[in-house]
Amino acid sequence: MSDTKMVKLVGEHWVCSVMAGFGWGVALTRDGLERTDILAVHQESRRTVEVQVKTASHMPQPNWRLGLKAQDPERTDHEWFVLVSLAASPAGAHRAFIVPRNHVAAAAWISHQHWLTEPGVVAGKRTAGHDQARVLASVFEGYEGRWDLLNSSTSSVAVMLPLAFKTLALGSRVGLPAHHPWRDKMPDWPDTTP
Repeated sequence: MSDTKMVKLVGEHWVCSVMAGFGWGVALTRDGLERTDILAVHQESRRTVEVQVKTASHMPQPNWRLGLKAQDPERTDHEWFVLVSLAASPAGAHRAFIVPRNHVAAAAWISHQHWLTEPGVVAGKRTAGHDQARVLASVFEGYEGRWDLLNSSTSSVAVMLPLAFKTLALGSRVGLPAHHPWRDKMPDWPDTTP
C-alpha cells in the first residue's frame, strides 16, 4: 500500500478495532486534536487515554519517522503511541507496539543522535536534523502487543527500550534533549531489556 493517507487510515482503524476488543470505547479525532488520533475510555475502569498512531507499510525492517512533535515529552500520564507495522497482505497479522510518549521521545532522540555522532563516520556525512529521526521496530520489541499497558499510567511503565539506549542516554555523546524529563530522574529501566 503506497498511499500514505490510506496507510494512516488503515493503522488508525485497526488500532480502534483492537482497542474496542479490549473494552475501550474509542473515537477518532480526525486531525482535530494535536498529538492525538484516538481518544478512548475503558468501559469498566473509566480510564481515559490519548493515543497517537504511527503506521509503517509492510517492509522487511519496519521503522517510523518520529519527528520533532513526536519527540515532545508527555503533558499528562495517559499519552501513548501505538506504532503499527502493517502485514504484507490486508488479511495478514499486523504488529503493534504500545509505547508511552516519553519512551518514544527518548528513543527517537537517542536513535538519531547516535546515528549523527556514531564513531567512525566521516564528519559531515550525516547531517539530517532531528525532524527526520527514524526508529526501527527492533528498538520497541519489548512493547510489542502490550495492549495491557494502556490500563496503567505512562509514568508507571518500566522502560523496555534496549539497555544500550540507557548507556547512550547517560553519556555525553548522545544524552537526552534539554526538555526531556528523564534528564532530571531516570525511570525504572530493568537490566533485562533486549
